Amino acid sequence: MKTFLKEILTSILATVVFAVMLCGIFPLIIFGAGQLFFPRQANGSLIESSDRRVIGSESLGQNFAGAKYFHPRPSAAGANGYDAASSSGSNLGPTSQKLMDAVKQRVETYRAENGLAADALVPGDAVTASGSGLDPHISVKNAELQASRVAKERGLSLDVVKAEIAKATDGRSLGILGEPGANVLKLNIALDNAAAH
Repeated sequence: MKTFLKEILTSILATVVFAVMLCGIFPLIIFGAGQLFFPRQANGSLIESSDRRVIGSESLGQNFAGAKYFHPRPSAAGANGYDAASSSGSNLGPTSQKLMDAVKQRVETYRAENGLAADALVPGDAVTASGSGLDPHISVKNAELQASRVAKERGLSLDVVKAEIAKATDGRSLGILGEPGANVLKLNIALDNAAAH
């Protein structure tokens, strides 16, 4: 009985110590380090307008539907997509007829929107959702295929639009991981600002 009580007290003490350390001290250290070394990222990488109004986060995709905007990847996050509270993929596999039909429809829509030939190759990221449904980037190829439409709708030269694509393109992570991608929100904001001037 004495050993049993000793084991119970040891277990309770260990639980309390680890709860304080892992649920209190460790999160405070991580929070403090984030605020000290990476304050912008730790606070959401928010993009603000000139009047300090939050427009969005450069880390989260959001929908742009107008012809004058670059369109993001499709999203399966939430009922209407791009819902940060419901981040997820579609969970449809490569043999899913529903997925194949959706991709086929997206390919046709993409070609029609961007004035492409009926047999033009379409980048995969233009017609498939990311795992989170909130990817803020599109491939450079995807952006280049949309550039003519955006330039025409905005009355800008194609060279100006391509220069903005280059400015909004983030390189590979750590210089070797992934592919370069154009941040859709930053790109559309830059074009809105260029049109305003």
